[in-house]
Amino acid sequence: MNPEALFLSGVEVAIGATHILHDVALDVPKGALCGLIGRNGAGKTTLLRTVMGLVPALSGTILCEGDNLRSMPAHKRAHLGIGYMPEDRRLLPDFTAEDNLLLPMWVTGEAPEGRLERVYELMPEVAAFAKRQAGYLSGGQQKLLALARALLCGRRLILLDEPTEGLAPALARRMIEVLARLKGSGLSILMAESNDSLLADLLDRVFLIERGSVA
Repeated sequence: MNPEALFLSGVEVAIGATHILHDVALDVPKGALCGLIGRNGAGKTTLLRTVMGLVPALSGTILCEGDNLRSMPAHKRAHLGIGYMPEDRRLLPDFTAEDNLLLPMWVTGEAPEGRLERVYELMPEVAAFAKRQAGYLSGGQQKLLALARALLCGRRLILLDEPTEGLAPALARRMIEVLARLKGSGLSILMAESNDSLLADLLDRVFLIERGSVA
């Protein structure tokens, strides 16, 4: 039996003296689009950052297709094929959009090997502003750029933090179109959202997180 794209069991996380995640368990099947749904402050962002290696887990199991991530630094997880779209985008404003896309590849020492062209094919609007400085893009364009960057790294799994939040209706629909195409590509996705109403028809599995615990 093939291992899940992502498997968590017994994951505990504290930041300072504050315990954030409690005995978290979930599994994302290969090729599935799964939703992590909860209110602001429920622990969604912390959970994704823990999977990406940006927040350490106190205990528990974190596996990506059977590979143990617990002691692996974030850049090694990116090299493994995990892409991450943070809620606040985390772009370098003085770099061009394309340089922001390629930065994770430079950090991991990988060659894009045609992946950049595939991302541009999927998201031609990103190709259209590729040579512009990221700081001059609109908030919606920056969201699309952050998604494209996650796709460039995420050969096995992508983690999306509130991808539709703050988007105008037309851009939100465009984001959903892109996610629908990704769902049919075999890519595994875990997506955090405060409200799953826009995406309910796309989700294969939904995890509800409340006060740091996942149901």
